[in-house]
Amino acid sequence: MTDSDAASSSEGAIERRAEARDKARQLRATQKRKDRRLRLLLQGGLGLAVVAVIAIVAVVIVGSVRPEGSGPRNMASDGIRFDAGFEVSTTAGLAPGEQPTPSEPSAAGVVDVVVFTDYLCIFCADFEAEMDDLLTTLVDSGAATLEIHPLSTLTNRSAGTQYSLRAANAAACTANFAPASFLAVHSALFEAQPEPDTEGLTDAELLELVQQAGADSGSMERCIEERRFSEWVQAATARAQTGPLPVASTEVESLGGTPLVLVNGVRYAGTDPFDAADFSQFILQAAGDDIDLEPSPSPSPSPSASPAAP
Repeated sequence: MTDSDAASSSEGAIERRAEARDKARQLRATQKRKDRRLRLLLQGGLGLAVVAVIAIVAVVIVGSVRPEGSGPRNMASDGIRFDAGFEVSTTAGLAPGEQPTPSEPSAAGVVDVVVFTDYLCIFCADFEAEMDDLLTTLVDSGAATLEIHPLSTLTNRSAGTQYSLRAANAAACTANFAPASFLAVHSALFEAQPEPDTEGLTDAELLELVQQAGADSGSMERCIEERRFSEWVQAATARAQTGPLPVASTEVESLGGTPLVLVNGVRYAGTDPFDAADFSQFILQAAGDDIDLEPSPSPSPSPSASPAAP
């Protein structure tokens, strides 16, 4: 790939993420209207029927859980990793029951950022919103790698629809079939994040979201509808919660909560609210001041010689 090709690919990835955010905002507005209608139905005396339907759906979903299936491609570490210019680190999928293999640490001068996240977690959405520009700049320039682990820790916080699990499955489907669009889908899922304890997006709405974000492979519809990687998501979530974490050179034993952010294996405690400037300083400390987070200034032109006096 030439430098111009790499730059074009990187710019395309960033543009897809911006477009995906816009579409996700529209979906979120639609979802909020739907949630309000549902509350009115519950208050109007139709709540028992709605609850009964939800309960039946929940029983069907729980009853359909199967033993752990194969994992998605490009997630052998239980996460998908992006190198310089948003190049995806390609891997085979995990076989059923196979343990993840941590990604190799980068060479000196490049920091490895690993994020364990849940698409129903409001703090995860806050982290994504605040740090997106910084991480985009670092990965695009080659100063950092970014590895994202989608989890389903909040599966029981969506009125019986298992939204957290379904959203993580949609992310896994994207990693498998359209990895170049993963970050756009990742951003869109947070832009469209439903309120906790609501139904969240339907499978059809999730499919529309990922397709608008560029993951329009013909296999995506079936993968989302059948929840092809749901067993893998549950297994990866359990592995993160019980430990050890599939991250090289970290002393952090297990998840604890989301988001969990590791920089060169060191946990970022964060601020309240999250602050990109604070995260920049943490990255510098974790990297031993071995990277440059600021673009190099253009050299000042040399002063021209004064003309000789007559």
